[in-house]
Amino acid sequence: MPEPVDLGATRLAKATGRRSASASGTSLPIGMLEIVPGRLAAAALLCALGNSSAVLSRDVIRFFAKRSGEPARLLEDLGNAHAVMAIFVPLSILVAALARWGRLSHRTLHRVAIAYWLVASFGIGLGITSIRMTPETRIWGISWVCAWISIFPLWIPATPRQVMQVAFAGAVSGSVGILIWIFCFDYPALAPSQLALMWIPNFIAAVLATLMGGILYRMGRDLERAKQMGSYELVELLGRGGMGEVWRAHHRMLARPAAIKLVRSEFLGDSGQAAQVLRRFEREAQATAALTSPHSVELYDFGLAQDGSFFYVMEYLDGLDLETLVARFGPAPAERAIHFLSQACHSLADAHHHGLIHRDVKPANIYACRMGLDHDFVKVLDFGLVKRSQTDPLETRLTAEMVTTGTPAYVSPEGALGRELDARADLYSLGCVGYWLLTGKLVFEGATSMEMLVHHAKSAPSPPSQQTEIPIPAALDAAILWCLEKDPDRRPASAAQLAERLGGIAVAEPWTPERARRWWEAHQPGQSVPAAAAGAPAPAAPPKRVVARAGGRSRL
Repeated sequence: MPEPVDLGATRLAKATGRRSASASGTSLPIGMLEIVPGRLAAAALLCALGNSSAVLSRDVIRFFAKRSGEPARLLEDLGNAHAVMAIFVPLSILVAALARWGRLSHRTLHRVAIAYWLVASFGIGLGITSIRMTPETRIWGISWVCAWISIFPLWIPATPRQVMQVAFAGAVSGSVGILIWIFCFDYPALAPSQLALMWIPNFIAAVLATLMGGILYRMGRDLERAKQMGSYELVELLGRGGMGEVWRAHHRMLARPAAIKLVRSEFLGDSGQAAQVLRRFEREAQATAALTSPHSVELYDFGLAQDGSFFYVMEYLDGLDLETLVARFGPAPAERAIHFLSQACHSLADAHHHGLIHRDVKPANIYACRMGLDHDFVKVLDFGLVKRSQTDPLETRLTAEMVTTGTPAYVSPEGALGRELDARADLYSLGCVGYWLLTGKLVFEGATSMEMLVHHAKSAPSPPSQQTEIPIPAALDAAILWCLEKDPDRRPASAAQLAERLGGIAVAEPWTPERARRWWEAHQPGQSVPAAAAGAPAPAAPPKRVVARAGGRSRL
């Protein structure tokens, strides 16, 4: 694993400067660029060999054409073709020599490769149209321009944008050849249908090359990341979000499974925005690492990968979040809801003890899982909006753009109003989570986020027992409403106080480890819910889900 880095002002400026530079022009990892010299040299030598063979074959054709008394026009056309191909023989040899010279950087040679491909596309198009055609000539098959365009993404690593530029520019330049012969050398004009049959395949090849280039680029980046993660081997891409990716991985030496969360360098924007985003993710990693509760997700490592991506490695959990659990299997019985909420209180109490406020407590960030022989073991995730103190200048900059923080359906009244938050805001959100667990409904519904925020700030909630037919003890009803008080002073003073009250609620049948085990065996036998794309429904039989999300507030 790359050694964790200090993302202070100096180191962060260097990192974001490197990312910004790489994002302009050829945004390729060095591992992908390292293969360019050999491949460019091979392509140039093959092109030189092909053109030399074509020159010799045209010389043979011209020789026999002269002896057989062929028209002078054909001899002239063969001479034109001979001249075009002869030019590209020394050019190709020069490019091959530059690639083998060893004095040019990989990025420079990558630019040479792109330029050479474009020039060669034009030369091929000019060469194959050098033999004069008439409006009666039958056009069939595809040209060598199509093949040359299609080979580019397979042979030279490039970003999707670069592949698109080379492919379409090559298609245009390859098609221009016939126009040059017609307008500059008095070749007969061709019918539109003939021109279409000559040009359309070039552009179809350009479209296919662009699609193929995008696939190969992602595969190449993924492979490079697998090489750059040091002690961890990337095994499976679990999800992509607006700012990054989440991978399932395992430690090479310990065979320990892990989840690696990556913020891809190309999604960081300009250097100023990149510095801000990297600071946010550094803060999330440091905040998570400071927690000691077994009910908070464990952080193994974090830092900058060689390609400028920020990463951190977290434990990989087998289970599903409470949002998915209720949406898929219905509301939880009171005793199970108490079991979940009490464990979440343990995590939040630890965070609050360290001076941290989660600020985004919601069912999607509370994960029920299997840990060894334990079932329904809760982990609180995604401390991406965690806050240390109002006096932290970095905190002020990072949250300046957010009038409210968290998720509208679970935000506290003071959060909805943009006021200063303390630990009791997390307890309000946890009350909303309890409401969801018991009823499968939100505390307040609204057509828009703003309507929800207004309800949280002004409207009185109805008791959970009035929103479901499932029996809810009056004491649990009261505990949830206690958390949902508008005035923070009337809520529980701490997560520990709330946990104590939850533990004293009498239930008809306790939620035991045996009941939890039976539930998991019946509903999740050996599989769990994946990290789905934001807004996308989870599949019916998905693989395991990862514990981390690629972005501060967005879900994968």
